[in-house]
Amino acid sequence: MSAIARPKPFLQPEYCKGCLRCIDACPKHCISPGREINPATGLIPVELHLDACNGCSLCMQACPEPFGLRPETDRCRPSCNGHDDFDLQDPAKLFGPKPLTSAPAADEEDTVIALPACEPMVLKGNYAAAIGALLAGCRHVFGYPITPSTEGAELMAKILPKLDGAFIQAVSETAAVNMMYGAAGSGVPCMTFTSGPGFSLMLEGVSYLIGAELPAVFVNVMRGGPGLGNLGPEQADIKLACRGLGHGNTHAIVLAPGTPQEMLDLSIEAFDLAFKYRIPVVILGDGYLGQMTGVVRLPHEMTKRGRPAWAVTGDHGHRHNLISSIQLLETDLEKHNEHLNRKYDAITAAEQRADLYKCDDADTLVIACNTPARMAKGAVEAARREGLKVGLFRPVTLWPFPARALADLLPQTRRIVVVEAGPGQLEDEVRLALSHAGFHPPPIEHVRRHGGILPSQNEILQQLLKGHEVRS
Repeated sequence: MSAIARPKPFLQPEYCKGCLRCIDACPKHCISPGREINPATGLIPVELHLDACNGCSLCMQACPEPFGLRPETDRCRPSCNGHDDFDLQDPAKLFGPKPLTSAPAADEEDTVIALPACEPMVLKGNYAAAIGALLAGCRHVFGYPITPSTEGAELMAKILPKLDGAFIQAVSETAAVNMMYGAAGSGVPCMTFTSGPGFSLMLEGVSYLIGAELPAVFVNVMRGGPGLGNLGPEQADIKLACRGLGHGNTHAIVLAPGTPQEMLDLSIEAFDLAFKYRIPVVILGDGYLGQMTGVVRLPHEMTKRGRPAWAVTGDHGHRHNLISSIQLLETDLEKHNEHLNRKYDAITAAEQRADLYKCDDADTLVIACNTPARMAKGAVEAARREGLKVGLFRPVTLWPFPARALADLLPQTRRIVVVEAGPGQLEDEVRLALSHAGFHPPPIEHVRRHGGILPSQNEILQQLLKGHEVRS
C-alpha cells in the first residue's frame, strides 16, 4: 500500500516577515534567506527550493504568520477560478468599475461678469489680495488670525456672508488647511491668509493638496523669524515655499508681488493657475506689503468659476469621483510621482515670469522681489545717475524661477547683486535655477538684512558703487 503524498508548502511573499524560523525548522535545507525586497511590504521574504522536500510541514508549523507558508492544497480552491484567494488586489481591478447610473459631469464653463467703472482705490496689500480673490470667484475662505496678514481674513469675514459665501475661523492653521482640502475637493475656489508660523503648521495639509491635485491659494504675508520672531517684514519663507512644502515630491507655484496692485492682480491670476494645473498657489508677500497702502485699480470684469468635472460633490454626475493622496502600492505611487513631475515640467516651461527694469544695456543686475525690489529700483536709478549700467531683475514667480529670462541677460552681465530681507534664500533660488538650467553666472554679491529690517536704497547703492570701484 503506497503512502499518501504529503502536500509541500508554498509561500505567499506578501505575508512573509523574513524571520527565518522556517529555515531552522526545515531538515532538508529547502529554504534559504531571500535576496529581493518585496515591493508590497518592503521586507525580504524567504525563497523555497522544494526538490528535496518531503512535505514534513515543520516549516509551516514554525511560521508565526498564519498565511505565510501554507500547504499546496490551499493554493487554489474551486471558487477562486485559478487565482490564489490571498492574492492582494485593488478592489477597483477585482470588481471592475462601478456601473454608471447617469452620464459623468463635464466641466462647467466659467462665467465672466462685466464690472461697472470704478475710480482707483487706496488699499493696503492684504485688502487688495482679498478683493482680487473675490473677483476671481473665491467664496470660501478658511483661516486663523495671525499678524501681519489678519486684515485680509477680516475683510473676507465681513463681505462673504453678503455674497452667499462662507468664512470660517478655524481652531488652528492645521484645521484651516484641512477645511481647504474639503472645499477644494468639491471644486470651489478657496484660500487662506497666514504668515510664517501659521504656514509652517499647514505644510502637512499642503502636501495632501499637492498629492490629491487640488487647487487652493495661500497668501503668506512673511514676518520675522525663526520661531515667533516679530511682526516686521522678512523674506525668510522663500525656502519654505519653494523647497519645503511638506513631505514628499511637492511643488506649488509661488508668486511674489511687489505692490498692492500686484497683490490684487496676482491673487486673480493665482486662482487661474491653481485650477489650470490643479495645484496650490502660494502668494508670498512681506509684512510691509501686506500693511502699506497703494493705489489699486480694479479690472473691468470678474469671474464666476464653474464646477470642474473632477470635483466631488455628491450629485449623480460627480458621484464616481475620488479625491485622495494615498497610493498604497509602490508602483502606483511611482506612476503618480512621475505624473506630478511631468506637471512640474509643464509649469516650469510655461509659467516663468519676471519684470525687467533697465536691463537692456545693463552689465550689473540687481535681483530683488517684494518690498525690497522698490528700494532696489531706487538704487538702480541712483546708480544710473552715477554712470553705472545697472538694471533690476525682479522675479514674479519664485517657483518656477524665471531662469530663462535671467539667462538671456548673462552674456552682457559682469556681476549680480541679490538684495533680500533674509539669510540668502532668494540667492539660493537664483543659484539653483541657473545651475539646473546649465548656466554659469558671473560673481554674485548680496545685500541682506534680517529680523524684520529691510535693505535701504543707500545700502544697495553703496554696494553697487563699491563693486564698481573695485572693478575700475
